[in-house]
Amino acid sequence: MISRLKIIISVLVIQSLVVFSSYSEEKEVKDCFEKINRATFAFNMALDKVLFRPVASGYRKLPSPVRTGTSNALNNLSNLITIPNNILQGDFKSAGNNSIRFIINTTIGIIGIFDPANALGFEKMEKEDFGQTFGAMGIGEGCYLVLPVIGPSTVRDTIGSLVSLSGGDAWYNITVKNDTQYLKESDYYYSKLTEGVDFRAKNLEAFDSLEKTSVDFYATVRSLYIQDRKRKIKNLKVKTDTLDDSDWDTLDK
Repeated sequence: MISRLKIIISVLVIQSLVVFSSYSEEKEVKDCFEKINRATFAFNMALDKVLFRPVASGYRKLPSPVRTGTSNALNNLSNLITIPNNILQGDFKSAGNNSIRFIINTTIGIIGIFDPANALGFEKMEKEDFGQTFGAMGIGEGCYLVLPVIGPSTVRDTIGSLVSLSGGDAWYNITVKNDTQYLKESDYYYSKLTEGVDFRAKNLEAFDSLEKTSVDFYATVRSLYIQDRKRKIKNLKVKTDTLDDSDWDTLDK
């Protein structure tokens, strides 16, 4: 039954990607569900004000080494998605660099809390995901989406996330799918929650400033997200409006 379900999902994903590839030549990403997206965006903003921003503000009060170590560990885990996508995109040099970084930082760096790999000449590289890989294959974004809690996305990026949850993310596989005595399902969700708090803490002032200066904050966030995704897919070194190349949402001050 499970095998049949996986086959059905795979077929649906392939069919969807073929349909969305028709958008690949379009310069503008269509906001097909703008009314729903704006309502979801308003919900996310309200949730941010009552939950994520206060938690992020408290997180900012932690000692800098604690926050740096947390960010390092989360970045180290992201290699489990980045490496296979490096390979799928034919970027074997980056795949090798990131693989060595992961091994060194997971062992010598104590599960990624420290980054000795960088000191050894293996520099941190930009994150990759299945949405970017689909983009590199020439598949268009499809419509712009705003997902509850998660935030900005596109149909293509959402399908990419589903691929991760269907076996493409090793961290998800060894925690959620193979809940053990040492690595449990809760570890995956704790890591994702911490990742959200960590990046939100990095953007407190920048996010507030952008909201105050934007005539239409929803449109501004949409534009930032789409610009950054296109930049990453093309592997451009020039930043759009971001500070951290690994996260679109680390906004420029």
